[in-house]
Amino acid sequence: MFCEYARKIRVAHLLAAGSLCLLSALSFTLPAAAQQLDVPVIEHADGDFDTCGLGQVKGLKANGDGFLAVRSGPGSSYKKLDELHNGDRVWLFDQKGKWLGVVYDVNQVDCSPISEDRPVRQKGKKGWIHSNWVKFLAG
Repeated sequence: MFCEYARKIRVAHLLAAGSLCLLSALSFTLPAAAQQLDVPVIEHADGDFDTCGLGQVKGLKANGDGFLAVRSGPGSSYKKLDELHNGDRVWLFDQKGKWLGVVYDVNQVDCSPISEDRPVRQKGKKGWIHSNWVKFLAG
């Protein structure tokens, strides 16, 4: 009886270990949308002014990388979450130096004035991009 109990425990431990290995493998293959920002994109209150503007990715050279990296924070040392390409539109919410906190992969967002600063609540993907590759369109 003890041996049967010991076998069940070993099987349970092996299954648990296998589950942990599977979860560990999955954590390295999560899509960008599921990844977290290291620095949140903030929607800033500014009286009666809208909280965001609209921009478009421009100027990426075909013989270069061909994409603009979306990062988890305002700097090239932060992890890359996604890629944008010439013509992609982004909603501009935040700025830290030359880095812009953006929302993208949505057609429309609510940029109405707010009473106090807060993390962006808009649906869509969020991240940080370098301002050298963004043309301001409206806002």
